[in-house]
Amino acid sequence: MVQPGQDSTPVAPVASEPFAGMAEPRPRFAGTEMLAAGLSVLWLAVVAGVFLTTDAGGTGLGIGLGLVAVVLPIAMIWIAALTARTAREMRGEAQRLQGSIEAMRMAWMSQVQASAARPAVETRITEIEAAQKRTEGQIATFQTRREPAAPAAPPPPAPPRARPAEEQPRLALGTPAEDLQPPVSTADFITALNFPDSPDDVEGFKALRRALGDRTMAKLIRAAQDVLTLLSQDGIFMDDLSPDRARPEVWRRFAQGERGRGIAALGGVRDRSSLALTAGRMRTDTIFRDASHHFLRQFDRSVQDFEKTASDQEMSDLAETRTARAFMLLGRVAGTFD
Repeated sequence: MVQPGQDSTPVAPVASEPFAGMAEPRPRFAGTEMLAAGLSVLWLAVVAGVFLTTDAGGTGLGIGLGLVAVVLPIAMIWIAALTARTAREMRGEAQRLQGSIEAMRMAWMSQVQASAARPAVETRITEIEAAQKRTEGQIATFQTRREPAAPAAPPPPAPPRARPAEEQPRLALGTPAEDLQPPVSTADFITALNFPDSPDDVEGFKALRRALGDRTMAKLIRAAQDVLTLLSQDGIFMDDLSPDRARPEVWRRFAQGERGRGIAALGGVRDRSSLALTAGRMRTDTIFRDASHHFLRQFDRSVQDFEKTASDQEMSDLAETRTARAFMLLGRVAGTFD
């Protein structure tokens, strides 16, 4: 049986017949029964002819022998007919059983293939996480590095008296590194929320690095990374979900504070296994529940700022990211759209 959430690895039906699990309708009279009935009638006619043309039925012995001559051959004929019918039914049942066994074997092979593919996906996520940590370390190094100062001119000779406090020069502490970075573009923000597709996704990592340089965006990206990692432990991957698309105006109403059924179209995830697994873990796993609510809050705040300058096409692009799909799934389980 395929575990829920693998909403994501569908197994195609592989039955050897269109309705291998259903018994075929049995005809009331097959050729064998018709033949047996014909032979019985023929035998009765022969026996009747014999009795009518002879006086063998005049005594008790003749009557007994006549009954034996009538009943025994007819019984043998019908025993042979029933045996043939039973053999035919057993052959049909064996064929149906063989079809069911073949379907089970193919389903088991599909599950084995899906299980073999799962470690490859987890390895990809691990590689992405490792690359992300290296990127964050590089950004942290850049932010803590002091910019080289321009060569200072020789200081003037100290005056004989101290200057008033308001005339004291300010200490040059430098400008924070994050203030020196250019603002993150909308395209980079959307690409970062979708996360790199593979370790070779150079543009994806560049956009992610630029987005992590922004403190507000970094909070959302790290929260999304946490919930995506936790969901993957249950076999729930955003690439396996195919949510219904909501119009950009619905996203704008959500960004402007509307909640409830008016924005129910945002909860477009229909995968029952993923919803059931997520709801069950939300009830029993406090770490997962806290991470989910933290992610929903960060997504809410980021979308509020994003909506002010984003076009309808950019709103639609945001809805296609892995982070937005995680919001649709967790928001529906948390009751955001009720």
